[in-house]
Amino acid sequence: MAKQSAIIAVFDSHEQAEMVIKNLQRSGFDMKKLSLVGKGYHQEEFPTGFYTTGDRIKYWGGSGALWGGLWGMLFGAAFFWVPGIGPLVIGGPLVHILVGALEGAAVIGGLSAIGAALASIGVPKESIIQYESALKADKFLLIAHGDAKEVEKAREIMEQLNATSTEVSNAA
Repeated sequence: MAKQSAIIAVFDSHEQAEMVIKNLQRSGFDMKKLSLVGKGYHQEEFPTGFYTTGDRIKYWGGSGALWGGLWGMLFGAAFFWVPGIGPLVIGGPLVHILVGALEGAAVIGGLSAIGAALASIGVPKESIIQYESALKADKFLLIAHGDAKEVEKAREIMEQLNATSTEVSNAA
């Protein structure tokens, strides 16, 4: 079995993240291995709600066009209120990792639930703090999970499309 890795990229806008997701999809990247984390709406917008239909989530409200279009590509979705960060919408495998961290009480010394989920995929604590700060600043985290070859393919696409930063982590 191949060792699992992940690449995390930070994007300044949902348009950038959406463009990368579409490029990853066109390149043949397995959409079941892609996670997106970001705020569901901005303070001046009013969310109306989220609902699920089967394994897909629907959203309507302030940023509905972004999230509605992406839920058709990503698998697994959740809405969380994270103290210190605020409302986060998460799509992809990170949802199951985060829920597992919460259910297993695996919140690691001083980390938020999202921080514990990132730590469980091998992200160092210093980087987690940077990612949490990026989320507070309304940026988006795009995480591609997979073996080394898949992660390298995703890294190339993310960097071509101007990720603010990228970092590869290896699961323990």
